Amino acid sequence: MERRQLLKTAGVLGTGGLTVLAGCTGGGDNGGSDSTPSPSETEKTTGGSPDSNTVLMVTDGSQYYFDPIGLFVEPGQKVTFEIKSGSHSATAYKKGTSTASVTRIPDGAKPFNSEVMSEKGATYEHTFETTGTYDYFCIPHKSLGMVGRIVVGEPGGPAEGSMPPDGKVPQSRTIVDQGSVSYSEFSG
Repeated sequence: MERRQLLKTAGVLGTGGLTVLAGCTGGGDNGGSDSTPSPSETEKTTGGSPDSNTVLMVTDGSQYYFDPIGLFVEPGQKVTFEIKSGSHSATAYKKGTSTASVTRIPDGAKPFNSEVMSEKGATYEHTFETTGTYDYFCIPHKSLGMVGRIVVGEPGGPAEGSMPPDGKVPQSRTIVDQGSVSYSEFSG
């Protein structure tokens, strides 16, 4: 796990890494609370946990994206989705969840849906327990290709071997090898 954490750090420090690191510091005008969120499976909060993996949700002109667009975590790790700009959601492709018409998360995995959040710095957290590949989207920007992929432990499940119906994401093997794939690295 040390090696993967190092790879994640190296991936974050690559192209666009400064933006990711700035979003992960948890500093700013929140007052910097040291309190730990309750250990519920999913929750909305403000601020961020310094030991969690953070995916920023971004509006930049006419571009809408998750950064990183691909992330690797181990089973049992929490991912924090944070609004950097705009109004977004982080919603699993699970048929029947919001506007998802297909399932692209592992069998037995709990779907997640932050609903639309608008406040800069607002966060949504989800702990990924089931091994496999999770594709997700932003409710208001799905038709514009705002999709992302998280690989938990190792690739697997219905998301493998194809792209989400609404956009493109990095291949799972690339995500595992690099630890994370920034939006600018993937789209550039």
